[in-house]
Amino acid sequence: MASVGWEGNRARIQFRDAQGKQKTLRLGECSERNALLALAAMEHLLEAKRHDAAAHYDAVRWLDRIDDRLHARVVSLGLAKPRGKAVVTLEMLLDRFDAASTVKPATRAAYKQATDSLLDHLGASAPLLDLTMADADGWRKSIAEPTLDKHGEPTKRLARATVAKRVHIAKAIFRKAVKWGLIPSSPFADLRAGSQSNPDRAFYVAADTIRSILAACPDDQWRAIVALSRFAGLRCPSEIVALRWGDVNWERGRLMVKSPKTANYEGHAVRVVPISPELRPTLQDLFDRAEPGTEAVVPRLNDPRTNLRSQFERIIAKAGVTPWPRLFQNLRASCETDWAERFPAHVCAKWLGHSPLIAAKHYLQTRDAHFDMAAGVGDFREAATNPATQAHQSDPTAPQPKTQKLRNAAELVGVGVGCDPLKIEAMGAVGFEPTKA
Repeated sequence: MASVGWEGNRARIQFRDAQGKQKTLRLGECSERNALLALAAMEHLLEAKRHDAAAHYDAVRWLDRIDDRLHARVVSLGLAKPRGKAVVTLEMLLDRFDAASTVKPATRAAYKQATDSLLDHLGASAPLLDLTMADADGWRKSIAEPTLDKHGEPTKRLARATVAKRVHIAKAIFRKAVKWGLIPSSPFADLRAGSQSNPDRAFYVAADTIRSILAACPDDQWRAIVALSRFAGLRCPSEIVALRWGDVNWERGRLMVKSPKTANYEGHAVRVVPISPELRPTLQDLFDRAEPGTEAVVPRLNDPRTNLRSQFERIIAKAGVTPWPRLFQNLRASCETDWAERFPAHVCAKWLGHSPLIAAKHYLQTRDAHFDMAAGVGDFREAATNPATQAHQSDPTAPQPKTQKLRNAAELVGVGVGCDPLKIEAMGAVGFEPTKA
């Protein structure tokens, strides 16, 4: 016979096994009712053990309901079989990965596109332990090559960069599965991702083209959106919508840019960007016409219903220009291409908020003018209008233009942080080297 004993509010069940040895099952903290249920179940299990028979239904139900730790104690006493591991499916892994992800909405949308394709090809109920490298290769092939839809029509082929992005996401998901102990190794580990850059969609937007588009813009806010993207390299809309007049330092010609995309990386939440001569007049006009007390530089972007791409395409058409791929990203890339011809790589990367490697892979572009200049052919009229070449022709000793007077009555809150002035002194006759004794 088994019996219940207590140590404070902790219960234990004591009994003798078939050899007459005293055994104890510790229940831990529990109510008297639960202790009595455990006692009844243990007596059923002992009886089944003695007669080598199936356990009573009440004992089986009790075993199903207790937690893994208590169940393991019953197993160690030889009164139950170990629980089988629960089958972890692909859907369970993807749900857990989604719950653990702390990413921006746009990144989460990209994750969903990748996970949806995994579910479509592999099946939601596919056990993780059954997935092989052949399954991973088959999935990649399914997204890289056109297939037939339910109407028998070929689906649109994804760009190479899109395929690479989805493969990178899939590899990250299954790395997590290994880290969480769900699978011993990832079937996606050796899957070739490829480059996420797509040179076929790169396009340099010349400054003359932007001037035509600025003239076709319906208002100052749209001119600011275009100019900030092209001449300051801001991400649109995430960085432009966060820009405030308090972030504009007119005297020093600098913008303080808050970057949601890189906010999770230490030291990359905020960067400082120069206000170029091409950008300043557009910003100045917008500031002069802003309502007093306005904080947002481009208030229009606060409206989530704003469809930037469609409206921008209409503006480009009005200017008589053919739309280019990746409308706003190529404006940013064109800005960096100009800067790269004038300033060191690490400076450009700092202004754009990424590494020089990322700049080389995704932003910097080779232009026809580069070939013409290297080959010594064609005319070089562009040198007179391209700010990238003006820097080499300007006289550094010439007087610099004075800062425009701010005419807007609106109060600028927190306009930049001033720095101590640089102390400039002439070097003495002794130079830098110490004199000999």
